Amino acid sequence: MPDSATLIVAGGGAAGFFCAVNAARLNPSLKVILLEKTDKLLSKVKVSGGGRCNLTHACFDITAMSKSYPRGGQFVKKAFHRFFTTDTIAWFKERGVACKTENDGRMFPVTNSSQSIIDCLLKEAAQYGVEVLLKQEICGINRTDSCFQIRCSNGKIAEADYLCIASGGYPKSSMFSWLTATGHTISEPVPSLFTFNLTGGMTGTKGHPLTALMGVSIANARVKIAGTKLETEGPLLITHWGLSGPAVLKLSAWAARELKEKQYVFIAQVSWITGMTEIELREEFQQNRMMHAAQKIMGRNSYGLATRLWEFLALQSGVTTSMRWADLPSAVQNKLIRNLLFYECPVKGKTTFKEEFVTAGGIQLSEVDPQTMMSRKLPGLFFAGEVLDVDGVTGGFNFQHAWTSGWIAADAIAAMSR
Repeated sequence: MPDSATLIVAGGGAAGFFCAVNAARLNPSLKVILLEKTDKLLSKVKVSGGGRCNLTHACFDITAMSKSYPRGGQFVKKAFHRFFTTDTIAWFKERGVACKTENDGRMFPVTNSSQSIIDCLLKEAAQYGVEVLLKQEICGINRTDSCFQIRCSNGKIAEADYLCIASGGYPKSSMFSWLTATGHTISEPVPSLFTFNLTGGMTGTKGHPLTALMGVSIANARVKIAGTKLETEGPLLITHWGLSGPAVLKLSAWAARELKEKQYVFIAQVSWITGMTEIELREEFQQNRMMHAAQKIMGRNSYGLATRLWEFLALQSGVTTSMRWADLPSAVQNKLIRNLLFYECPVKGKTTFKEEFVTAGGIQLSEVDPQTMMSRKLPGLFFAGEVLDVDGVTGGFNFQHAWTSGWIAADAIAAMSR
């Protein structure tokens, strides 16, 4: 390979930038050009985590971490042996960006600003001579005997010895046509990480009665897709359109393909109380009947639920404001127990969760080597980030995959081009 080997990276997001700056650093003789289709760099990094950038997750066990990827768990498990969360934290720390861990495991720069990450990557690109070109969208790739010919939508043609595709995900299979033309297969893209709209909640008609509790949060609830084994546990938030919070987002990721097939019309079953079986709850109700017989049911909430939610569920079950525990009819008791443990929410539609929009789907993982991120079909062609059929349950997991795949591709390209 000549001294002036060229790498073109398609995509100015986290994965693309990480590949470009690391390849340029690891092999200073390599000419690195980064093409971004829009006029903005690192746009997802900027808005992620409410502008703070949830750059990874405080999980330091590879097997445990890989279980947070509904698609691609085995693939990232292999890749993490090469570049893991500890490496991400160390990489940024060496460049003056220290990270902190929040109670839920999310990690942010101590500055609480995504600009710290952006500035770090831009500085690295400038230091190692990465050429950044905006408004350059690739629409075709041709492999000749000597190089890749890359055709952009503006008519320009560039040549490179190595090519890394870090273009992000696409919402439609047809948008991958320039990649399928190279002989690669696409797993159909479907939305992931979205919230649930309860019937009528987003329209001008009367919404689901639960949405009247907008703003109420539950520290730990269990949410299940009725009729399936798909369920998750975690914080839940009631919004003016339906259900949100980590439990719902995680469930939307794990159930992404099933919910697409259902056209986002299904029943979400919510258990507002976790860690207690139906039998145990019935026994506690019996104790309340005996020990708190004269107390009003509405005023006796011993399950840690928000008062508004407890009163709502009680009313929905047929409890009156004056009803005492001693007066609780068995039919009303049965309904209240069911509403506490198996409350059914009719869902119709979804809402993208802020900036955390993620698409499940992309280049089939069997066609990519996780040790190098190189295509098994076309030598010299690499993939990094969301263009691969890998997605995590929240932003920090997706960023870790971006850093990992970007670094591995960079390391392999640097070694091959020396």
